[in-house]
Amino acid sequence: MFSKILVANRGEIAIRIIRSCKEMGISTVSVFSEADRDSMHVALADQSVCIGSASLADSYLNAERIVSAALATSAEAIHPGYGFLSESPHLAQLCETYRIAFIGPSSDIIKKMGDKDAAKRIMSEAGVPVIPGSGILEDIESALLAAEQIGYPVMIKARAGGGGRGIRQVKTPDEFENAYMTAAHEAREAFGDGALYIEKQIFPAKHIEVQLLADEYGKIICLAERECSIQRNNQKLIEESPSPVVDNALRDKLTEASMKAAMAVGYVNAGTVEFLLDKEGNFYFMEMNVRLQVEHAVTEQVTGIDLVKWQIRIAAGVPLDFEQEDIVLMGNSIECRINASAPGQVEFFHVPGGPRVRFDSALWTGYTVPPHYDSLLGKLIVHASSREEAIRKMHAALCELVIDGVPNNIDEQLEIVSDERFQKGEYYTDFIKGLN
Repeated sequence: MFSKILVANRGEIAIRIIRSCKEMGISTVSVFSEADRDSMHVALADQSVCIGSASLADSYLNAERIVSAALATSAEAIHPGYGFLSESPHLAQLCETYRIAFIGPSSDIIKKMGDKDAAKRIMSEAGVPVIPGSGILEDIESALLAAEQIGYPVMIKARAGGGGRGIRQVKTPDEFENAYMTAAHEAREAFGDGALYIEKQIFPAKHIEVQLLADEYGKIICLAERECSIQRNNQKLIEESPSPVVDNALRDKLTEASMKAAMAVGYVNAGTVEFLLDKEGNFYFMEMNVRLQVEHAVTEQVTGIDLVKWQIRIAAGVPLDFEQEDIVLMGNSIECRINASAPGQVEFFHVPGGPRVRFDSALWTGYTVPPHYDSLLGKLIVHASSREEAIRKMHAALCELVIDGVPNNIDEQLEIVSDERFQKGEYYTDFIKGLN
């Protein structure tokens, strides 16, 4: 087992990883930008290293500086968390070069799954259902022809996409050119790769994802599904597990497809296979996330499995010590992402309590939320014996949560969980558009 791990992230996920390391008796190193010098993840780690200015390029997206910090502090492994460099083959490759364990899959797997077009081809060959679509588009003329052949409405997607960027819905040919150019520009800015492809839009659809763990000895365990259909601009707002529409028969099919996906690329560590589910119960592969997900906590709540600890164990060569039949879902869990709508200073901060209520955050009274990074303030997670009880528990917890001084979306989350469509589980990825 590792004796020291560098956490290449910030905010609540850095704290989450540090906590698991402490429980495992592993020393931690945090990295931080000048804007985060007074942040909680810096104080909680055993060591900390400033890696640059507030600019992402100078700090959390600078793989060379992160690896240099690991070498300088004799860290044996790097945990990338989610976002930033967690899906960067470059960081993983640097770790391989300098013999530092990367807590995630290999750089080769990250490259394969990072190319969304190539990933779809791999999955199709492995027998995983994929959404009808095109290959990489050469120009606007060939793109228009492909869209006509597939049939509107279509989704334009970036080959190197992620986090909802480089994606545009197109309903008619008249909208196509502007959407195509906008998506290409956004993809170049976000990923340095403007290549696009087209998929048939599955509508209405639910966004269902399957969490898995895979060790280096070939064992793959699927930890059931999460429902992630409450989204704005392809960014998730609420997640729950299990999905209110997935029965045991469908869960078995999703598990089988996810295992095929992992086996097709020789996957190792924690990963998530994402699907679109239509009203008829047909599901289609969207992508595979080669990292810990923001919403991993709901899976932890219903399975009792600490995903971060298992990420670390797998990277250290420890085999999974349980079987697929050991995975038994216990109740229901819901997570609300609490986001800031503007930077500011936290004037008063109160976290709700009670059995099985959890708020993962890096906030404290007096903390100044910087303008440079993601808007996530924290994740409010509840767990109960039934979905109905979990919804009531979430409503009560949202009413109790107070973050004064920073504009946030607590009231909107209350509106969502109070909505009849959410309470019945009859909601799709367009839910927000119909919210009063």
